[in-house]
Amino acid sequence: MLIHLDTLPAGLLCMGSIISLFAGLAVIINSRSTALADRFSHYVQRKDKPDIVQAARIQHAESSLTKKLADELARRGAHGGLALQLAEADLKLTPSEFIIVRITSAIAFFGLGLIVFKVLFVALPTSVVGYFLPVWYLGSRRTQRHSAFSAQLPNALTLISNSMRSGYSLPQSLELVSKEMKPPVSEEFGRIVREIGLGLSMEAALNNALRRMPNDDLELIVTAILVQYEVGGNLAEVLDIIGHTARERIRIKGEIKVLSSQQSFSGYFVGLMPIALSVLLFIFNPAYMSQIFDSTCGLVMFGSSFLLIGLAMFIIRKIVAIKI
Repeated sequence: MLIHLDTLPAGLLCMGSIISLFAGLAVIINSRSTALADRFSHYVQRKDKPDIVQAARIQHAESSLTKKLADELARRGAHGGLALQLAEADLKLTPSEFIIVRITSAIAFFGLGLIVFKVLFVALPTSVVGYFLPVWYLGSRRTQRHSAFSAQLPNALTLISNSMRSGYSLPQSLELVSKEMKPPVSEEFGRIVREIGLGLSMEAALNNALRRMPNDDLELIVTAILVQYEVGGNLAEVLDIIGHTARERIRIKGEIKVLSSQQSFSGYFVGLMPIALSVLLFIFNPAYMSQIFDSTCGLVMFGSSFLLIGLAMFIIRKIVAIKI
């Protein structure tokens, strides 16, 4: 049975979604007064001073909603993982604020679905899309930032090795990278320099950078630096070798991406074409398309088609994802 909504209920739900959107933004803006130690806890982990962040939280209380969400996330064990993902994406949000953004997005998309499709059964999936849209943006931002960091890392290694040959120390070379290069490499190396200046050891600062930006080449760099600190050696030469390896890896990845881009694009285009066509038909002729929900067979066909399309796109993505 279809549930068609009149103009007044749809308007009220739309107004409610807009109010929820601005309420979520207000919570995020008000929570900017959270202690700096709480923000920095996403980037730095100090096991020798576990009470610093807790003391800062006692002095600067969060809003009741974000605090309850933070406590719930901590109880479920999801606070640290989400905080690390936000740090990798360089989003200045706490995990509780990110959850509020997801809920607000789901409500807004639900109201948008009611306005466009006028059918509750179709508006509910749009709310699911709105709920997972911030997660998709977070993952996309993380991927882009990791790719940009990997592309800039060989040049950063060359700059470090040349500066060390000219007489600079390792911290001075890292600071030179933070000043001369562009984000995200400059941001990550700048954080390493600031953490060392705040009293962390070289090992702790490098491990924090590796935790924020997991990268095979960066792991080699951290290992080489720590070994050089223990037993000595020509660090500049080792960094040149790692830089050459990183450049070759980037070159091979580029060739594989060029060879597989046509197949992946064709798969995504064919998979998204039925979805786009269904949305257009719902917009221009909702009475015709709503007949699919009048019978059990139509509901099964509608659900199974989207399930198979999603499965096909997932398989295509796994096939073209070649690890080097």
